[in-house]
Amino acid sequence: MSKITVFHDLNLRITLKEVNLICKNTLLVYIGNIKLAEFPLLLAPMEDVSDPPFRALCKKHGADLMYTEFISSEGLIRDATKSIQKLDIFEYERPIGIQIFGSDIESMKKATAVCETANPDIIDINYGCPVKKVACKGSGAGILQDIPKMVSMTKEIVKSTSLPVTVKTRLGWDENSKYIVEVAERLQDVGIKAISIHGRTRSQMYKGEADWTLIGDVKNNPRMHIPVFGNGDISSPEKALHFKNRYGVDGLMIGRASIGNPWFFNQVKHYLEKEINLPIPSLKDKVDTVIEHLKFSIKWKGERLGILEMRRHYANYFRGIHNFKQTRFKLVTLETQIELMEVLNVLPEVRAASAQIS
Repeated sequence: MSKITVFHDLNLRITLKEVNLICKNTLLVYIGNIKLAEFPLLLAPMEDVSDPPFRALCKKHGADLMYTEFISSEGLIRDATKSIQKLDIFEYERPIGIQIFGSDIESMKKATAVCETANPDIIDINYGCPVKKVACKGSGAGILQDIPKMVSMTKEIVKSTSLPVTVKTRLGWDENSKYIVEVAERLQDVGIKAISIHGRTRSQMYKGEADWTLIGDVKNNPRMHIPVFGNGDISSPEKALHFKNRYGVDGLMIGRASIGNPWFFNQVKHYLEKEINLPIPSLKDKVDTVIEHLKFSIKWKGERLGILEMRRHYANYFRGIHNFKQTRFKLVTLETQIELMEVLNVLPEVRAASAQIS
């Protein structure tokens, strides 16, 4: 007998295999028509961190959706070299979003048009950056002081592009203005397709603990139907599981925990599935990844700049290794790829010999 289920009211004949597929797909997260995993892990846009070399490693190790470094709208429309370079994206990165920030609505619309030429999957608006040079000019988290403008800007950007628009923001400007539940609903109403919320106010910067209570309130608002992603203090797989279970978010946006640790995405995924931690990457694993990162950095930016910009990553990759000061000094002072490779390639052997002696 054929395994057919008949839905008479709809006059459709659907196999059980198709029914199972439909049920499975309802668990997936969509941003517009972009299909993600059942519980996606997003790489947060981080200035001077989430560039193509770093993103390549995060994608390799389990990131489901990534965003570029945040890009100034004014820089884009003025064709500033640094801003334009941040538009570089690669096919293997998809789905990927380009994040922009600015305080002028017309400039943000023009910047969105520039971003479209790079053919991203998503346009993301930064309403969360707390640093003074951004926020105090009305950009980033600064716009949290003017919610009507925030809503108007979002609406105009949504209208100006056929791409899905997402938003990253914070709970509010300060303790007395945490209106995120209302704000998220209003942004949804003008057309955004997903929202990522950092559980701090702008006034907190990155101090204190992230408050996920309001993130949960946004997700559990019965009027919300777009994905809600939580961000802030996801520093371990155990915390990731806690935030997922307690607050019911659709996924997690991971930032600082991934710096020097692109393996974090797969570590979280494994723990969410089995509640067992993966082994910590060995020193050889770390060295191999640093070399991969360095080579891509040089290929993308040229030897001089690629080496200079890698220097900020070494301390994070090799955090916790005892008596590493001398090696780190070499890594941040050497000026050629050949010299750096000589140090990196022998590092596991040197450390192993040192351990045997001690």
